[in-house]
Amino acid sequence: MGDKKQQARPKRVFINDVERYSSKNIAKFLSTCVSGESSEEAEAEETSASPPGEPAFQIVGTVSPSAKEERGSFLLEQYRSPTQDELLERLLQCDVVVYNISESATKQQIEEATWAITALHAEMESFNSRKMFILVSTVMTWAMTKPQNPDETDVLLTEEEFRRRRPHPSFRNHNNLEKLVLKLGRGKRSKLTGYVVACGLQYGKGENLFHFFFKVSWLMQFPEVPLFGQGTNYIPMIHVYDLGGVIQSIIELRPKSKYILAVDDSKSTLEGIIKMISDTLGPGKVNKLPEQEAITTKAFKPEELEYLSINLRLDAFIIKDSFSLRWTSEAGMVENMQSVVEEYKNTRQLLPIRICLVGPPAVGKTTVAEKLCSHYQIHHIKIKDIIEDKITQLETVSAADPDHVSEEAAAAAQKQLENFNNSMDMNAGRLADHQVFEILREKLNSKPCRNHGFVLDGFPKTYEQAKLIFSDEDLENQDLMSKAPLYNKNITPEHVLSLNATDDFLTKRAQGLPQSVAEEMRYTQEEFVPRLIRYRQLNTAEETILDYFDELEIHPEHIEVSTGDPEYTDVMKKITKMVGNPKNYGLSEKEQEEEDRKKEEERKQKMAAEAAEKKRRNEAALAEMAAQYEEWQRNLSEVKRQEHEMFEARSLPLRNYLMKYVMPSLTEAMSECCKIKPDDPVDFLAEYLLRNNQQE
Repeated sequence: MGDKKQQARPKRVFINDVERYSSKNIAKFLSTCVSGESSEEAEAEETSASPPGEPAFQIVGTVSPSAKEERGSFLLEQYRSPTQDELLERLLQCDVVVYNISESATKQQIEEATWAITALHAEMESFNSRKMFILVSTVMTWAMTKPQNPDETDVLLTEEEFRRRRPHPSFRNHNNLEKLVLKLGRGKRSKLTGYVVACGLQYGKGENLFHFFFKVSWLMQFPEVPLFGQGTNYIPMIHVYDLGGVIQSIIELRPKSKYILAVDDSKSTLEGIIKMISDTLGPGKVNKLPEQEAITTKAFKPEELEYLSINLRLDAFIIKDSFSLRWTSEAGMVENMQSVVEEYKNTRQLLPIRICLVGPPAVGKTTVAEKLCSHYQIHHIKIKDIIEDKITQLETVSAADPDHVSEEAAAAAQKQLENFNNSMDMNAGRLADHQVFEILREKLNSKPCRNHGFVLDGFPKTYEQAKLIFSDEDLENQDLMSKAPLYNKNITPEHVLSLNATDDFLTKRAQGLPQSVAEEMRYTQEEFVPRLIRYRQLNTAEETILDYFDELEIHPEHIEVSTGDPEYTDVMKKITKMVGNPKNYGLSEKEQEEEDRKKEEERKQKMAAEAAEKKRRNEAALAEMAAQYEEWQRNLSEVKRQEHEMFEARSLPLRNYLMKYVMPSLTEAMSECCKIKPDDPVDFLAEYLLRNNQQE
């Protein structure tokens, strides 16, 4: 009974650096495994109706201090920068310890892995049960290995020859650690079993080492995808989830062989890999450049180029003969490029945004379309422009140098051009509808539109046009019983936006345009009103363009345009809220620098304008204060003058009185005082005036 419980208990698995590409995806894979999933019974389990079993593994691991919180997704526990004592305590709690040094491992990582296997070996006697140590290394420890017979250039190296392996000079420490793991994990009675997994260059799930080639192809930045070097070297590879399957099988099967090669069946050259990436996702061409260009352009670091320069042909017979792997990509990246590309786009959320803008003339469809294309980094589809571009392309191909274009391609282009010219002659300078639809479908199916997305500007206009463009005839023929309308999901818009405004607003807007612009856009008085009437008629028809999308359950969003939003700021806010965030890489490094430069320039201009305005306000305030002070001084002078005049006017009667009644007596008294010269002149004057006053 106890044995059954022990068997049912999920194994606790430690993985180092689970924020890194390789360890993260191994951890994610193991976290989804159920007991027995690597066996042949697992395939029957997929088709059975029984519920999924218990998880086979509980994943714990270390993360760097700056790593995002991963708990709650695929990790049971995560440890940030633990001390050696803390880490050893955690390792002793685990059934399996996985140390991954396959991704340009730093000296610190190799030293930590060396310490871990040594410390566990020293604690082995205290183990309650057997433990397993798995070192995930790299085929770079085989990079300099030569065939036993130099004349046999096509011979495949296998695990049986692992003792002959010779590492790349930069991977000698990896090789030494492999030997240590095999040495310490040896012995039948040992409680610590050691395995070494030498894995090929990993790909899948958003890419890591090959990300540069995927990104350049997806962005369509260059007419040709760069290939650094000759590209004739053979690269051993494995899908990162298949590497997870190898580790799962080792844990569950405990194979006798302790050194295991983990590579898929592909025997692809670097050129073949990049060519297939370019064909599937990008322009379809490659451009060979010197290896040094990879460093100069910062496409790769020197240590990454070492991986891409490996030239080995390996055969992993153990995982083929002893393991029952459920391969994700057994035949390799080249053979499974379509699914690898889908993984890449889904993992990195590089999803196309497809928008259709409809609305009356002069409502601002083109203005909004341009703003959306700039915001989401997608392609602006104007029917007139793509027809002109197609004709220009056909003219270029038909007249091209035979050394660059095949005769068949030139002849086909010439024939199509003649058909277009004949059609325009018969239709007053316009192409027939089926030819327009053909050009539009070709554009929407182009890799830039398929990768990034597009904004359809004002086309199609009717229900029938939309049906002819987006309906998938092949699907309809295959499923005649289906009631729901079938359509090509790769080119059909996922967001339909109907802009609208009043006729009065639209007419005034058209009338406000300069004559030259109005003529170019066909918004003159003679053309605009009939166009607006025709649009309103189409919009009230029995089946409209909006009805078509409603039937597909792509329900249009109606947005009113008003005079209060001349820059379409509110319209853009509503649309971006409906559509969501951009789903691409955003601006390139140069574009980001230019954007930052513009923002900095705008900031400086704004600050300069604010400083100038502040200075102007200060100067105006000072001038106003000076004027107020001057006026105050004038007012003060006037007040003083008026006070003086009032004082003068009030003092005149008193002066007359003093001159008549006081001054004569006082003058007489002072004369007498001067004659007599009394000891106290003041008392003399007082008595004299008093005496004279009584006599009077």
